[in-house]
Amino acid sequence: MSTNSDTDRAGEPPSDPVGRREGRVRWRKSAAVAVPAVLAVGAMAVVMAQGALAASFAVSGTAFQVSSSKLSSKGLASYVQTDRSVDGKGHPVALLGIGEATLADICQAAEVQTPLGTVVFKLTAGGAAGEVTASNLVIDGEDLDGDATFGTAQIGRDASTLDRVDGVRGEPGKFGLQAGDIEVVGVRSHAWSATGGNFRLKGMRLSVGLDGEKCF
Repeated sequence: MSTNSDTDRAGEPPSDPVGRREGRVRWRKSAAVAVPAVLAVGAMAVVMAQGALAASFAVSGTAFQVSSSKLSSKGLASYVQTDRSVDGKGHPVALLGIGEATLADICQAAEVQTPLGTVVFKLTAGGAAGEVTASNLVIDGEDLDGDATFGTAQIGRDASTLDRVDGVRGEPGKFGLQAGDIEVVGVRSHAWSATGGNFRLKGMRLSVGLDGEKCF
């Protein structure tokens, strides 16, 4: 007579606590991959392990909005560079490196053309949920509007010698600038890419809608 536990419980599958644990591990791994993938669609991929880098990926060819009611940082470094989309087209940008950034809130929105019409991909965070933080935030922007206050500034410094934000340095001979502690109120920017290390997006909300409302 068989004593196999596989058949002792009216056809129920055998007890396998090890298998169940493995299943949970695989789910956690899937979730860990899925969340950064969603953020990447909004051009907010968490790609920094150490320091900050200029965008090392081809941009989508669609500029997007970034806004915040207040941004503060322990340092700022900036220089001009060119981002390129997959078709080889160049987009001149001001690379803004912001060390240890704290934002009261953040909004990012991009218009995307689809067979159904123009869709607005929008990501928001912060506000009543708490501040948004990021280490070495780098924005490749076409413009930046706001009311700024900052510490000692160095304008016209060689981009290869910038040292206010880790890893944010341009090529020798390029125009650069940097400053100490900064605060910018009413931030509005059109950007081609944004990257940062250790993003903490409290109260994050992502939405996609036909003719949806943008940040500004």
